[in-house]
Amino acid sequence: MAIKSMWISTESDPTIQSDALHCGGKGKNLFFILQQGLRVPPFVVLNPNGNSPKNIDQVTLEWLKESLNFPEFVAVRSSAVEEDGANFSFAGQFTSELFVPWGDIDKAIKKVWDSKSNSQIATYCAEHKIPEPNNLAIIIQAMVESEVSGVAFGINPLTGNRNEVVISSLFGLGEGLVGGELNADTYLVGDGITTQKIAQKSESFVFNTLGAGTQRIPLPSIQQSQSSLNEQQIAEVAKVVQDLGKTLGKAQDIEFAYNGGQLFVLQTRPITGLYRLANPMGERILWDNSNIIESYPGVTTPLTFGFIIQMYESVYVQLCRLLGVSETDLTNNKELFANMLGLLNGRVYYNLLSWYKALALLPGYHLNAEFMEKMMGVKERFELKGLKKRTHWQERWRVLIMIRSMITNLRGLPKMRTTFQKEFEEVMLKYNRIDLNLQRAEELMVLYQEFEQTLLKKWKAPLVNDFFAMIYFGITQKMAVKYGLPEGIHNDLLCGASDIISTEPIHRIKRISTMICNHAEAKELFENKKADEILKSLPQFAEIHAEIKGYIDKFGDRCVGELKLETITYKQDNEAFIQIIQSYVRQGIQETQGPRIDIQMRESAESKVREHLKGKPIKRWLFHYFLKHTRIMVSARENLRFERTRGFGKVREIFVAMGKIFYAEGLIDDPRDIFYLKHTEIFDYIKGTSVTPELSELIAFRKQKYANYVEMATNERIETFGMVYHGNNFAQQKSNDILEGDLMGLGCCPGRVRAKVQVIHNPKEVEDLNGDILVTSSTDPGWVTLFPTASAILVERGSLLSHSAIVSRELGKPCIVGITDLLKRLKTGDWVEMDGSTGVVKIIASEE
Repeated sequence: MAIKSMWISTESDPTIQSDALHCGGKGKNLFFILQQGLRVPPFVVLNPNGNSPKNIDQVTLEWLKESLNFPEFVAVRSSAVEEDGANFSFAGQFTSELFVPWGDIDKAIKKVWDSKSNSQIATYCAEHKIPEPNNLAIIIQAMVESEVSGVAFGINPLTGNRNEVVISSLFGLGEGLVGGELNADTYLVGDGITTQKIAQKSESFVFNTLGAGTQRIPLPSIQQSQSSLNEQQIAEVAKVVQDLGKTLGKAQDIEFAYNGGQLFVLQTRPITGLYRLANPMGERILWDNSNIIESYPGVTTPLTFGFIIQMYESVYVQLCRLLGVSETDLTNNKELFANMLGLLNGRVYYNLLSWYKALALLPGYHLNAEFMEKMMGVKERFELKGLKKRTHWQERWRVLIMIRSMITNLRGLPKMRTTFQKEFEEVMLKYNRIDLNLQRAEELMVLYQEFEQTLLKKWKAPLVNDFFAMIYFGITQKMAVKYGLPEGIHNDLLCGASDIISTEPIHRIKRISTMICNHAEAKELFENKKADEILKSLPQFAEIHAEIKGYIDKFGDRCVGELKLETITYKQDNEAFIQIIQSYVRQGIQETQGPRIDIQMRESAESKVREHLKGKPIKRWLFHYFLKHTRIMVSARENLRFERTRGFGKVREIFVAMGKIFYAEGLIDDPRDIFYLKHTEIFDYIKGTSVTPELSELIAFRKQKYANYVEMATNERIETFGMVYHGNNFAQQKSNDILEGDLMGLGCCPGRVRAKVQVIHNPKEVEDLNGDILVTSSTDPGWVTLFPTASAILVERGSLLSHSAIVSRELGKPCIVGITDLLKRLKTGDWVEMDGSTGVVKIIASEE
């Protein structure tokens, strides 16, 4: 045999023994076990150094047998460089020969060597995208005639518990355990407690005394239900596997045997696939996108996420400060506010642990939590543990401070809103006068940083208004139930507001459609020409042109995904808006004469309240007081959110201009690649503080990842443990079971509709719904242009304060939100009957 190198278990050269290139992974690990002073059956490592074994040197082999005191039978195993590594075990891929008579050792060596060329090795390497091994060391090791054999894992490989050792063992040789042919005992060792699961064991593998190999024999009846390891042995094995893991720096998987009461470690290797195992003992976080998906649907690029996580941190620190949280508590919880959001598979989620911890800083935590859940559309409460305990008087004092702060802010809110909108408008006018395309990159950076302070530091009015909208809405809803008013009437009472900006785009598009339909030539143009042709001809129709231009100037940033910086808005793509108008014109959707449906609904609800509360002046006064303020707060909430849309639009313009500069300078391959960088990375590049100046390479990597994210399924709620991106499966946590019976959700706008459904994932998929029921996962303000063409609206996500709920009430469109498994149960063409008051959806017929 052309043996280039040979190492035996009595050598002490640590350089050679630790070299996997010479000894292979398995051989290296055996020498390491020896160095720890553990018992290992005698072994030798042969390295053919890439040459096929041909001539076996019998003299050398006989010398090895005698010098190492090898028994008559040995094991011949592979030891490739890649084998038994941290990432790939190659378990069962190479041939292992057990109980080989010394006279047949040359045949066994050849057989093990030849196994490196088998087809399953090629398949294994291809699946794991690793090169095939080009060399194979071979281990000859004495067989141990085990009384007990087993395997042990330094962590629980099923649950991922890093503090739990798992041991599996049986009587006799380990062949029955490794091959899965025999039942084995299982021991869980952790935190000083050992849990035993003793198997019923009827047989064992032993050495065949009549020839090579093994044989199965019946176990004595006394051993069949007896533990194969005693308490001392369990503790000994657990300590060995833990110590090896600590020394090697990775949790180990060992094979062991007991012979004559002594423990032999047969091999050790890192537990592979650890990256798939989250640590259940780590911090538990629930992630929820019930309501935030309205603002950030689909995947969200790094530029947007880096911007909004900073926004959320700043505004909620401000909110807590306004509500009386001390500066000490704010400082001590700085990390909490920096982690209000998460990005899982490219999608934005609320970090409920952070949200609830932030709420817990406020006096009256349980009341606040309930209101916040309604506002966010969260369906299940996240219970906090280990909350800071305060004395009775401390808590009372905090409540008094909060009440005083709330009263002060509530009284000053109208002025606060007016001042905010005035100052915000001044900032917008200033920035609108700047031609961003004429600025240098460093100038754009400064403009952004100045504008950011407006968004981050001066957001008091929207925050306070949102907070009180949440409280007043919740109180009004509770009062309606307490006073026995008709179910869902609080939704009807919120219809018909004349000052809510969310519905203005619809009314203005209807007005444009009416103007076009009343002009024969313009109507002909919009019905029969393409959008680009219409834009070229539009100046011929001065009034229509002015109306469209006015719409785009004011509402050009209000579109699907309007808060995502990467979104292409109507300001950037006028043709997309022209296509919306075309769909209205072709369907004949125009301004209607007479009273609006939403106003009729509101007046009807008010009449029912008057009738129900007749003769109850105090209750009537209280209810109307809270209803009045709820209407004001909810309308203002939508109007202030529109200012946020405008602010985000300006940030988008800044980075679009930045992308053009980076592209022109050859730094990125496409102007829109800028969205795959966080704003801090862009600025670091400009300032010379970047740790990754090769922007194109970084962008290419992220674009590939994001392309994968688009194809991944999403869950409304995700549970993670420990390090969020390590071992937690974001895609397969939700049950695939489909509930039978009626679909249920939150009724937002009353009315019964029986019609076909159209499942729409993006409003750009269709021009109109032709009276079908709109079914979708979530909506944002950009969907409103499609609402008038639907007979009703069903949404899988959302809450009573979500955009689709508010706008549907204004349009008088029956609507239900928060419908579990909606998109699993319905498909385009199905017939349903929905009731916007009760939140019930009945499936009448499925489209086969």
